[in-house]
Amino acid sequence: MSQLWTRYKDTLCVAPSIDLTLDVSRMAFDDAFLARMAPAMDKAFAAMEALEKGAIANPDEKRMVGHYWLRDSKRAPTPEIARAIDDAVASVKSFASDGQRRFKNILSVGIGGSSLGPMFVADALGDPGKNRMTPYFIDNTDPDGIDRVLRGLGGKLGETLVIVTSKSGTTPEPRNAMLAVAAAYKAQGLDFAKHAVAVTGAGSSLDKEAAGWLARFPMWDWVGGRTSEFSAVGLLPAALQGIDIDQMLAGARDCDSVTRVRDVKKNPAALLALMWHRAAGGKGEKDMVVLPYKDRLLLFSRYLQQLVMESLGKRLDLDGKRVDQGIAVYGNKGSTDQHAYVQQLRDGVSNFFVTFIRVLEDGGAGGEVEPGVTAGDYLHGFLLGTRAALAENDRPSLTITIRRVDARSVGVLIALYERAVGFYASLVGINAYHQPGVEAGKKAAAAVLALQGKVMAALGPSPKTADQIASALAGADPEAVYLLLEHLAANGRASSSGGPDPGSRTFSRRA
Repeated sequence: MSQLWTRYKDTLCVAPSIDLTLDVSRMAFDDAFLARMAPAMDKAFAAMEALEKGAIANPDEKRMVGHYWLRDSKRAPTPEIARAIDDAVASVKSFASDGQRRFKNILSVGIGGSSLGPMFVADALGDPGKNRMTPYFIDNTDPDGIDRVLRGLGGKLGETLVIVTSKSGTTPEPRNAMLAVAAAYKAQGLDFAKHAVAVTGAGSSLDKEAAGWLARFPMWDWVGGRTSEFSAVGLLPAALQGIDIDQMLAGARDCDSVTRVRDVKKNPAALLALMWHRAAGGKGEKDMVVLPYKDRLLLFSRYLQQLVMESLGKRLDLDGKRVDQGIAVYGNKGSTDQHAYVQQLRDGVSNFFVTFIRVLEDGGAGGEVEPGVTAGDYLHGFLLGTRAALAENDRPSLTITIRRVDARSVGVLIALYERAVGFYASLVGINAYHQPGVEAGKKAAAAVLALQGKVMAALGPSPKTADQIASALAGADPEAVYLLLEHLAANGRASSSGGPDPGSRTFSRRA
């Protein structure tokens, strides 16, 4: 035990200016690992410095990557960009002040980075009795999910402000949800344009459509969706809710200062990236389990899934060589995880490393549940107990400690992981700032919808099997045709007969 205490003291990364510590004592590394990785880490620091100065950091799209400028506009490479950032923040604050007087609810419509960050921040920093405006979110193209949110708003659409977020304006999920929401406003005799704002790229289809709306806020091509929380994407809903966005920005800015330091033992983001590399063999061989012991951080692991997995999950490296990189992320919250999957973490397959997030201040009422012991003591005890139990079975873990969950610390956490992701991508030689797999999925979905149009046109009054319809469509995939027909029939847009056997089931045009 004394050896662990010595290692804890020797390896603890302390960042007092941001009230954060990173404990890596229970990760299997030594000074030889740090020395071996020093040249690669030097390159990562240099790449990050170039990125922050405006270098083309996303070579696929020939774009700069500027999310670090969002919290410190003075670092932007041009006065025009700096001014655009400052103007956007000022516009967000001005509009939020006016919006809070006119509306009671926020309905945020987006997908991916346009929703995961705002949802995490809203849940982490909001309070039902204290919110200036109550947030609601639609983040999919699921009709039932959309209707469910609208039913939750009930007759309150007239006092609800809708934020539609889409850089291109053509992304199907927010586009479809926007149309459904606009229809709901029309059904209640309300003018949707008088309740709507857009966060989008200049000149996009949404930008043009929103010309008569209450306001439009910018999305720049040098900010990716998963790193957009400190742009209008995240700042607008947060400010409307009553969250202190200045403190969020300050926390991120101060974290950036700490994580620029080239001494890895004093740089929590660099050390975090190195621990990921060590734990996962530099090839994503182990999963990242994120366990925040705080209800307010429940959605943090979900937010990190996109930030980490979309950034690091890449088939090709920067030289075009196939590497199949990535780190899978999942998590719940303590102490719920005690009763969910800690059993497997402790005794099952060792295919992971754990990140505990420890919050020192309990918050809440803080009363004793037994003599000398509070509910918060139990929560802290479960964290330390789980950490010890994993170490006893040689399961690696690291622990991030913050003092409290507030706007500043949330800004720190987001900035910490943004920087760690950038460092790790440099260490393994991949582009963290594009998403070809996402684009491939969009193209495949478009092809499926095009096939659906042909299938519907091919339906006639006479029942036909999927094989027959596929054959009539010049060799279309019968399985895809069948699945489309099954969905159309389930939703009353085609008729079907026969048993459950896909080969014999027949479909026809609905009478």
